[in-house]
Amino acid sequence: MIPDETILANRLKEERESFRDRIGIIDKKGKRVWIYPKKPKGSFYNARVLVGIVLLGILFGIPFLRIDGHPFLLFNIIERKFILFGLAFWPQDFYLMALTFLSLIVFGILFTAIFGRVWCGWACPQTIFMEIVFRKIEYWIEGDGAQQYQLDRREWTPEKVFKKTVKHILFFGISFIIGNTLLAYIIGTDALFHIIGSPIQEHVGGFTAMVIFSLIFYGIFARFREQACLFVCPYGRLQSVLLDKNSIVVMYDYLRGEPRGKLSKGVLAERNGDCIECKLCVQVCPTGIDIRNGTQMECVNCTACIDACDGVMEKIGRPKKLIRYASQNLISQKMSFKLTPRIYAYSTVLSILLIVTVSLISLRKDIQTTILRAKGPMYQLMENGDIRNVYTAKVLNKTFHDMKIAFRPENFDGRIQLIGTDDLHLESDELVESTFIVDIPQTAIPGNSLKIKIGVYRDDRLVSTEQTSFIAPIKPKP
Repeated sequence: MIPDETILANRLKEERESFRDRIGIIDKKGKRVWIYPKKPKGSFYNARVLVGIVLLGILFGIPFLRIDGHPFLLFNIIERKFILFGLAFWPQDFYLMALTFLSLIVFGILFTAIFGRVWCGWACPQTIFMEIVFRKIEYWIEGDGAQQYQLDRREWTPEKVFKKTVKHILFFGISFIIGNTLLAYIIGTDALFHIIGSPIQEHVGGFTAMVIFSLIFYGIFARFREQACLFVCPYGRLQSVLLDKNSIVVMYDYLRGEPRGKLSKGVLAERNGDCIECKLCVQVCPTGIDIRNGTQMECVNCTACIDACDGVMEKIGRPKKLIRYASQNLISQKMSFKLTPRIYAYSTVLSILLIVTVSLISLRKDIQTTILRAKGPMYQLMENGDIRNVYTAKVLNKTFHDMKIAFRPENFDGRIQLIGTDDLHLESDELVESTFIVDIPQTAIPGNSLKIKIGVYRDDRLVSTEQTSFIAPIKPKP
């Protein structure tokens, strides 16, 4: 008699040699296999729906959230204007954006190393819209997965035309709302409503962007679907380097489930495992995989297979969690989760990045000033004996408040005079260029150059000190 361990090993070997021959949504001829997942139900699915509703509320609500009358978040790539958490950022602050983005990447790596693809199944917009919004509409209009499959293979009857028409009208309508929401993150709600309420010919560019965004989202959710996760998103392909045997993912307990065998008169055979080959875990999978084959690139950790399996185990009187959140080590060696050197390394790098990013943001100035010597003569000798240099200044107001700026000497005896005005007036989020002159008595200049400091004052309050060089004629040797 062949030992159970040998049977299990042989079976797993056969599956490993066959199930990776191709991606689950592509057949042997290389054509796409359309997925008709069975409607999931269970505690995990209910929790995902609740989380999805909250996240959708946040996604659609943020463009309308304002601080002091300004957007909470804005990513205006066209005008190179960004607002994060109520703070305005300009291209000059790109290093802060880069550090923030890098911190998010490291956090994603650390989170994945510990919890696997929980983000994909619970918080990714692609999954939320597909499973919580569009898939629900499909179930409501066309029925469960098997009914959708049968409907697609029927002749075009009035009923089929009606169902398909209503479904795609709703799909495009929701895609239009999503596209407009994305546009609101780029140009703001005020500009968006202005475009919507104005004739098309006045905003051809904005209307075109609106239509393009809508068509892209419609194509993704009506046709492209799970292929966005499998072929476009790089996150799934990085699993092989981000996950290890200690990572917590959706796992099938093969030690408990194998060898598989169907029920005989409602009873499990004594030598069989708990898996009864019902294949409900495969039928509910939105990416068409069999979780019993182990962790796969296509798995988004949506937990639909957990709910399906738990329901079956409950019906046949077996313990739940044959499929559950677990690590490879927990399944094979009964080892609980532990912190690994890799996790410590990721955590250290993330901590350093966060400290640096927060420190730089807290030290960020509301006004950024750049002072350069103007092109032309290096200096002018005035009738009263003063030496004059001409400078250009660029002053960027990074706040949402108007302000008055003045330049004053800090480490030298001299005079600063703006050309054409006494003070600079900056509106919110405005970049102003100006020219000013600096006159210094020749007797106060020890050589042919001097390092001078110019104070930048906002409403008589010093906000920064800029250093530049002052050029004077070479004094003759005595």
